[in-house]
Amino acid sequence: MGSRMFSQQLNRVSGSKGPTEIDISGVMDIPSKQAPPEILRTLQERVDNVKKEAKLGGGVERMEKQHQKGKLTARERIDLLVDEGSFREYDAFVRHRATDFGMEKDRPAGDGVVTGHGTINGRLVFVFSQDFTVFGGSLSETHAQKICKIMDKAMEVGAPVIGINDSGGARIQEGVASLAGYAEVFQRNVNASGVVPQISLICGPCAGGAVYSPAMTDFIFMVRNTSYMFVTGPDVVHSVTRETVTSEQLGGAQTHTQVSGVAHRAFDNDIELIKYTREFISYLPSSNRENAESRLLATNDPVDRKDMSLDFAVPSDTNAPYNMLSSIIKPIVDDHAFFEIMPDYAKNIITGFARMNGETVAIIANQPCELAGVLDINSSIKAARFVRFANAFNIPILTFVDVPGFLPGTAQEYGGIIRHGAKLLFAYAEATVPKITVITRKAYGGAYDVMSSKHLRGDYNYAWSTATIAVMGPEGAVKIIKGIEGETQKDREETYRNKFATPLLAAERGFLDDVIKPHETRQRIIEDLEILRTKKKENPTKKLSNIPL
Repeated sequence: MGSRMFSQQLNRVSGSKGPTEIDISGVMDIPSKQAPPEILRTLQERVDNVKKEAKLGGGVERMEKQHQKGKLTARERIDLLVDEGSFREYDAFVRHRATDFGMEKDRPAGDGVVTGHGTINGRLVFVFSQDFTVFGGSLSETHAQKICKIMDKAMEVGAPVIGINDSGGARIQEGVASLAGYAEVFQRNVNASGVVPQISLICGPCAGGAVYSPAMTDFIFMVRNTSYMFVTGPDVVHSVTRETVTSEQLGGAQTHTQVSGVAHRAFDNDIELIKYTREFISYLPSSNRENAESRLLATNDPVDRKDMSLDFAVPSDTNAPYNMLSSIIKPIVDDHAFFEIMPDYAKNIITGFARMNGETVAIIANQPCELAGVLDINSSIKAARFVRFANAFNIPILTFVDVPGFLPGTAQEYGGIIRHGAKLLFAYAEATVPKITVITRKAYGGAYDVMSSKHLRGDYNYAWSTATIAVMGPEGAVKIIKGIEGETQKDREETYRNKFATPLLAAERGFLDDVIKPHETRQRIIEDLEILRTKKKENPTKKLSNIPL
């Protein structure tokens, strides 16, 4: 993206609209009721000049450099993110207080971060956007104070916080004061966790201690080729370990969305990132105080819509793969719309948001076409985090199950699959929001228990007739079970399959509420969600739970 592409936008951002007037009555110690016109004009000119200075950031030349890198400026990002004309900026007059290394001679208005609030599709959000054109977006004491101020206000009023990160890290000219600023922001991240949604947009560098603020937010979105996150950069890595690695390889969007699992989505440029962030916000509540009714969106998708393709979605061959997302989830949810979270990481489990009759639901599903849908370390961590977010913000959880068990092997055992698998079990068990589960095919062994079973306080648990719920599959079971004398292995498999590898035994024990036809699934789920809107369930009184981190 060249600078020409942004010229119209830049003109609009840098001052085509007049400055906002402010009430300055009472600021001058003058006996008369109104200050003389010439004094008012002089003061207003000073106010206007400071606001213009803040809007220019580090200057037009540095803005052009941002554009040459394919990046928007801090204010352009906000301008695209919020509804037109809705942004109200605060603390544009703030300047840093550093005096070492000649810093007292360079005190730009705003101090490298734009803060305020606006609306996205009419809903209030609080935003901070770091300005790389001012000291490389580095965080100072006052820069941090501006961020903390809007985070505090967001928690008070109950609105999401969106942080746009584009920063070289701590402002080293301020020493420990900048580190203290980071710690103040970290504390707000923790305080806001589970109170208001926190979303981090990484639009440039985010290095050193700066990475820990996004890491404690709920969702991290990155831009390919222009954003990166790491604790120590390539130069330090090389000097300590002799490894040679680029910033992109070490902490780029591909690394964090596919390998580390630090980030949740990656986009091609700032514009695409912001477009999808606006869509994403529509699925989320404003705070943990918001109930389901307040976020219902109108839909023309009929409640009783029956997609007959669902009856043939699961292959007759129990080991044949199929795509859970395209074949089952999308045909069931409103308008086939699904916002996937972490689509490129731990693909053997699906996490994301959809709507059922206008109500947001959090969906977790095994993916049979990736590692047969088994649970492993990465998928357990991915799903557990997602379940806990849904529970924190009163979002119903819908689970689709086709799981043959946990992935075996020394790599998994040495990596701690016991502890990490327990995270998902723990997350489901502690969740008090509505929980609806549909078993489409396999539900074997401990993985059956983990995937939102009836025993973990599931509200409505269903199975399709294609479901097989058992300790293990028939092939493995017959090697352990002693058969009738003279019975062949094939006969034993058939006996086991008829007795245990069906949903009937689980339904007989009350572990399933019903065995339903696949094409009925949408209507049943919607009816259940309506019933469960008034659900009240609380965990035992305690300070907090000790999840196996």
